[in-house]
Amino acid sequence: MSQAKPASRQDRSNIYAEITDTIIAELEAGRFPWVQPWGKPGSLSSLDLPRNATTNRPYSGINVLILWGAVFEGGYAKQSWLTFRQAHALGGSVRKGERGTTVVYASRFIPGENRRAVRPSEEGRGIPFLKRFTVFNIEQCDGLPADIAVAAPRLPPDLIVPAAEMLIDATAADFRIGGARAYYSPSHDFVQVPPPQAFFEPINWHRTAFHELGHWTGHGSRLKRDLTGSFGSKSYAREELVAEITGAFVCASLGIIPTVRHADYVGAWLELLREDDRAIVRAASAASKAADYLMAFLPAAESSSRAVGQAA
Repeated sequence: MSQAKPASRQDRSNIYAEITDTIIAELEAGRFPWVQPWGKPGSLSSLDLPRNATTNRPYSGINVLILWGAVFEGGYAKQSWLTFRQAHALGGSVRKGERGTTVVYASRFIPGENRRAVRPSEEGRGIPFLKRFTVFNIEQCDGLPADIAVAAPRLPPDLIVPAAEMLIDATAADFRIGGARAYYSPSHDFVQVPPPQAFFEPINWHRTAFHELGHWTGHGSRLKRDLTGSFGSKSYAREELVAEITGAFVCASLGIIPTVRHADYVGAWLELLREDDRAIVRAASAASKAADYLMAFLPAAESSSRAVGQAA
């Protein structure tokens, strides 16, 4: 991506506030950013994580939610994005009058007076902030190569997805099938999900499984998230948000349309976001790490075209 000018302290703060205000408005309107591109009948959006059209690397974290929202608003059929300069480098151009979408890049700022005292091994200890970049959907451009993006196919809702079954098995998680509810037990480190026949659509079994496996990634032997929160606490709501977004990211990577699994937590999520304008950015970042962790179990032959990771 092109280089951006260093943001002022006020601008850095405003980025978080702008993103959070947008997510809050969506949730208050009854829309969930992690399922929105496919949340209405007849939606033509391709199913995948948004990717950079030049490098083919997927965007991650909060950028996934931002770009999924832009796909929904713009009615785009493709999930491929590029900068103004990248469009020109490919021999194309952004159409006159088209408005770009702001995405962000996480970086760290070390105050000037402290820079000389910072050792290379301590560079990651600076103040975290977000830089802004502007990208355009390939449908906002003219003259791009015809094969610049290939839409990932959707899967019929009644299909048992082989890659999903393979991924669940490959994790080697203590995955138990039975009972009447789905949950993850942090203290005993196992996932339990009702049998597939208990779901109205078989594919919902996979969606639920990946939500619970999202929790599973947070165990102390894996990604070490805080799983100690009791029901109704802020830490519990925060972890549910991470698992919800993780499930959506994994489903999209496997060609499964994400859906909302725990809409009853929306009140707690809104409270969390209103109190902390960085909560959604942190949750989306944690969800990307969790999705990366899960997708890494899928054999290379199955996952090479659907890996979850950082964007260029």
